[in-house]
Amino acid sequence: MIKQIMPLSLIVALRFFGLFIVLPVLSIYALEMEGATPFLAGLVVGGYALTQAIFQVPFGMMSDKFGRKQVLLVGLIIFIIGSIIAALSDNIYMLMLGRFLQGAGAIGSVVSAMIADIVKEEQRAHAMAIMGGTIAMSFAVAMIVAPIVGGNWGIDKLFWLTAILSIMAIGILFTSVPKPPTIVHTYSVAESKITEVFKDKALTRMYVTFFFHWLTMTMAFFIIPLVMTQSLAEGGFGWEKAELWKVYFPAMVIGVASMAPAAIFGEKYGKGKEIFMLSVASIMIAFIAMGFADTDWVFVIGVVFFFIGFNMFEPLLQSFVAKFAKVHQKGAALGVANTFGYFGIFVGGMLAGWLMQHYDRAVLSMVVLAVAVVWFIWVATMPSPNNRGNVYLPLDIFDRNKVAALTEHPAIVESYVNETEGIAVVKYDKDLIDEDEVRGMLS
Repeated sequence: MIKQIMPLSLIVALRFFGLFIVLPVLSIYALEMEGATPFLAGLVVGGYALTQAIFQVPFGMMSDKFGRKQVLLVGLIIFIIGSIIAALSDNIYMLMLGRFLQGAGAIGSVVSAMIADIVKEEQRAHAMAIMGGTIAMSFAVAMIVAPIVGGNWGIDKLFWLTAILSIMAIGILFTSVPKPPTIVHTYSVAESKITEVFKDKALTRMYVTFFFHWLTMTMAFFIIPLVMTQSLAEGGFGWEKAELWKVYFPAMVIGVASMAPAAIFGEKYGKGKEIFMLSVASIMIAFIAMGFADTDWVFVIGVVFFFIGFNMFEPLLQSFVAKFAKVHQKGAALGVANTFGYFGIFVGGMLAGWLMQHYDRAVLSMVVLAVAVVWFIWVATMPSPNNRGNVYLPLDIFDRNKVAALTEHPAIVESYVNETEGIAVVKYDKDLIDEDEVRGMLS
């Protein structure tokens, strides 16, 4: 499995590295541009999330229709063009265009859908955890490389580095990424419309969870550097910007370490909903500490709790969306989920900025706590993501027509054929039927 998903994880990590590497210094760079204002600089920093949100669904749907690899290639090319434009920018509007184009190469949902194609559901959380770990590593490396390269050779070199790494990602795509299996299903054109991915209540609950997850992430990343570097008179702790790695690095290490047990208990032991509830509770504790801490060590403990809660979600979110979605709509469903997430980034950034401008971190913390209470109830009342199982049936033994006819049974969610591996896959509701009964229906 690792051999199958590592190339995809590297592609995602290289792309996210390109987005992360400019974050520590981009606002300073943007403000030095001709025509810059603080508002336009803010659009440069966060505007990519808006184009990510707009293009996640189209890219996901195109990957369902035209193939994952082809759409990944298009997304990477758009990202490269955006990086080159940003590197050559001499005014704020050209830089903004480059950043928007970087976001328009929205391949996140396509990679997740491709992993869902290649990896069986029972292994999917582990696969998503590996991908999440590579993204976390790219973030950690970016935080170290950005000040060194940007400070010594210029921030435009960061965008050139991003373009070069994306070209390398295209090389990985066509030399190391396995061809997705050929899937045959019987869904009609009407059943493949984007509106269909909103009809499953479980999927809709996952979309809203994505929104809350990334909204709280943005609000956390807004206040952490701000509070840590503000003077004591301003309510901060007076740290130097160069010292922030002392906060992020240990919190990130502990957060990444929490991903493995979350994946194991969430998938292997069927405790996905409980892991989600525990994650939300950890985020609530984090914002209580960060909102009301009067010493820096209490604030740092809050940061650690946030990274734990945030990272426990990571291996399960994409996996559960793919689990709830039918085979013909995985790309579209993951696109919608990521759109909700990026919209959460956009709203979280604006909300955090407005609250800190008019109030303080304590009020921001109370707002997040109110959101988290709603989020906790939302997760607690969702159907268990683990109540659906799969039966894998070799086509040299089982008749594909009989397998297709199983969908008439109320306990059968769907069936489809994996032509590449020569198997039929039947997804069923564990609360209504078990695997032996499914096989018995074909005897």
